[in-house]
Amino acid sequence: MVVTFCGHSEVSHMEEVRFWLQKTLEQLIAEGAETFYLGGYGAFDLLAASVIWQLKGRYPEIRSILVLPYPDRKVNCTRYDGTVYPPLENVPKRFAITHRNRWMAERADVVLAYVLHRWGGAAAMLGYAERRGKRVIRFLPE
Repeated sequence: MVVTFCGHSEVSHMEEVRFWLQKTLEQLIAEGAETFYLGGYGAFDLLAASVIWQLKGRYPEIRSILVLPYPDRKVNCTRYDGTVYPPLENVPKRFAITHRNRWMAERADVVLAYVLHRWGGAAAMLGYAERRGKRVIRFLPE
């Protein structure tokens, strides 16, 4: 099972979201999730990568993959098992992240979403995943 993430660049409920991610990811791992595609931008992506890295201590079979929107971007890959660059070489740079997000959503079985409003890149990716019939698990603040 492949899991990906979409969320805002800022997280206003950091500890609540961390707890939700840990609980939800453990449940998905129990259901067979092994591969996690991450975007690597913003607070939600970095939080998800951190939680997955911690869970690797108990579940060494899981793999976190950083999905790159640009082939030549220097990135810190210490919290990932590997990277992948989707076939985006013919996509204009200003659309690379949107196309990368769609690529991740298309390959995912489950999308974990921290999307609190209907505008921006996270909301666009969430809408794309929903239109594709993906299983979406949303964070809902208390």
